[in-house]
Amino acid sequence: MTKAFHPRPRKVRVLATLGPASNSAEMIAQLSAAGADAFRINMSHGDQASKAPVIQAIRALEQETGRPTTILADLQGPKLRVGKFAAGRVTLNTDSSFTLDRNATPGDETRVELPHPEIFAAIEPGARLLLDDGKLVLRVLEHDAERIVTNVEVGGPLSNNKGLNVPDVVVPMAALTDKDRSDLAFAVDQGVDWIALSFVQRPEDLAEARKLIGGKAALLAKIEKPAAIDRLEEIVENCDGVMVARGDLGVELPPQTVPPLQKRIVEVSRRQGKPVVVATQMLESMIESPSPTRAEVSDVATAIYDGADAIMLSAESAAGKWPIESVAMMNSIGVSVEGDPMHGDRIHFTVIRSDPTTADALSEAAKTIAATVSASAIVCFTTSGSTARRVARERPGVPILVLTPSQETARRLGLLWGAHAVHTRDVESFEEMVAKSKRMALRHGLARAGDRLILMAGVPFRTPGSTNVLHVVRVTGDELERYKGQAAEE
Repeated sequence: MTKAFHPRPRKVRVLATLGPASNSAEMIAQLSAAGADAFRINMSHGDQASKAPVIQAIRALEQETGRPTTILADLQGPKLRVGKFAAGRVTLNTDSSFTLDRNATPGDETRVELPHPEIFAAIEPGARLLLDDGKLVLRVLEHDAERIVTNVEVGGPLSNNKGLNVPDVVVPMAALTDKDRSDLAFAVDQGVDWIALSFVQRPEDLAEARKLIGGKAALLAKIEKPAAIDRLEEIVENCDGVMVARGDLGVELPPQTVPPLQKRIVEVSRRQGKPVVVATQMLESMIESPSPTRAEVSDVATAIYDGADAIMLSAESAAGKWPIESVAMMNSIGVSVEGDPMHGDRIHFTVIRSDPTTADALSEAAKTIAATVSASAIVCFTTSGSTARRVARERPGVPILVLTPSQETARRLGLLWGAHAVHTRDVESFEEMVAKSKRMALRHGLARAGDRLILMAGVPFRTPGSTNVLHVVRVTGDELERYKGQAAEE
């Protein structure tokens, strides 16, 4: 029998990063209980051997609770770094000259190795080089195949292997490093549900990852490079989901430009029906403090009002002092914002134009009918998840109960707005579809006697992509008694 589990009291999803503060089985269970719908495993830190027991703990919890739980493996990507210094640390003075070169000799206050030949080929005079998350700013004066001479516009301390950002040019680097390919193969072998690709610049960057995944996981593109904004529509079209990665995006672009870009990325993703995650520094102060700042709460609320599918915790849940409280706060903000009478109007500021297909027409109609007849839920039968994604794109005012025979699909939908996914046996007939919709809605607390349900499915059944049925049913008191405590296999 499918275990019944309560739907979350909000439609926005919460994605929590696991790390030293939260990767034990006990902590993962507590984070889930506090409201985490999905877990991010950052492949940038630790080795693969340390990730396997974390994934196993999530799957064990899923088995115990019956709730499909989403695992996202976030690849490190081609992180650019400078080399080492003879003293381990130097100070660059503003208005001084500083050279990055191909010489592996440890550096000093005048030069350091830059072990990325592709930058030497792509860089141009006048371009900026940002060091240590943008704390230091260099301006290129001249360059050749062996060295880049710069003027230090903003100086400061610089130590070994600090990160380098090149915001003004597209660096022709492969989106996947050897480490990424190894981590991707490991993650897919472990059965993760999403692979996040870092530093995407072009839609072509997604091709190799898509091929290596081989359909065994969904592909999420992290938008954190200015070059990605120029081809945003194409990138969104070629992936399964998107992350607004505000960390590096806010380093390579002026911080005041990030909020409008966040809204644009969310809008484009919503129009294309792709789940969109807003991430980075959402409750940053909760790394050290048990409560967030009012500005941070407002930031999270803005993402929810914009209609983001998911909101993400990074160091707050991975390495902070208050991981459970951080997840609980995300949950509370979601409940509060969605309880605002104006929430429904605000998330529809983004105009969604349905494609000229039967499935899209029915999804739009389902939202309207649910509001008109005060339905308690929309029930979707789906194999691939496409029906659920179409319905979620409309942002209906009621929960979306997704019934799927595919465990993989149920897990992937953990990043989808409003989806309460249940892994359950498929139906064979129209009558069985109606009965099962009522039974599962009652069992999962999404309906009571007298409630109406909106049903969506494809006939013939078990035919992916064939959504062509919209049906309205009412749950009766007799059915409530009949299905109460029923132990039939689902």
